[in-house]
Amino acid sequence: MKDLFSSHSKDYSRFRPTYPAELFNFLGKVCQSRDRGLDCGTGNGQVAGELANFFQEVYATDLSINQLSQAVQKPNIHYTKQPAENMMFPNDHFDLVTVGQAVHWFDLEKFYTEAKRVLKKDAVIAIFGYSLFRSNPETDKIIRHFYDNIIGPFWQPERRYLEEKYQTIPFPFEEIQTPDFEMKQQWSFERLLGYLNTWSAVKAYEKEKDESPVELVKKELGKSFGEVEEVNFPVLLRVGKNS
Repeated sequence: MKDLFSSHSKDYSRFRPTYPAELFNFLGKVCQSRDRGLDCGTGNGQVAGELANFFQEVYATDLSINQLSQAVQKPNIHYTKQPAENMMFPNDHFDLVTVGQAVHWFDLEKFYTEAKRVLKKDAVIAIFGYSLFRSNPETDKIIRHFYDNIIGPFWQPERRYLEEKYQTIPFPFEEIQTPDFEMKQQWSFERLLGYLNTWSAVKAYEKEKDESPVELVKKELGKSFGEVEEVNFPVLLRVGKNS
């Protein structure tokens, strides 16, 4: 797995959007039991923290110690630094494996082999994430230009899975039909800028050019984006059973 986020783990924890409670309610319902859940590529533990409300024990892994240092802390969450493609967990151990906004960075073939190994029979795997958000039309236009033309060459090729809404990503499981979920939040202009600065392509641009690309659109965004605006992230979701 590529580690593209260690250098700004505090900002990632502060500015990234949060998944809706309805998503986790749904995942809890499709699991046959709730003894143990596993969140891979946990980052700041956002998903692990939600799973801890449903499962007796939650295990969460990431490659980044910096990210794990910012992670949500609850008594029943156990964090470890290890790759999702080679995990130190027993066979047939988990009722649910989740990956939030990270599976596209994994070696998918190796990860799915591991997921099938550590999942119980008929247990559930859920991969989810989000792509470009929507706001007001003028802001959307500026963000689209920023995304495609200013930082476009700096996106990693795996980003295409998000752009294709996870529908083209390999998923060798018995698929479960899911409802649509979305993340609607009220954001300040500061939150919007903070979020843009967490993008991996922004960091790659900064590293090469030694300047922030966000500054190139900050003035325009300041005019189009109100003091507080609604942002809407459609949730990308694939859920399956380990048959």
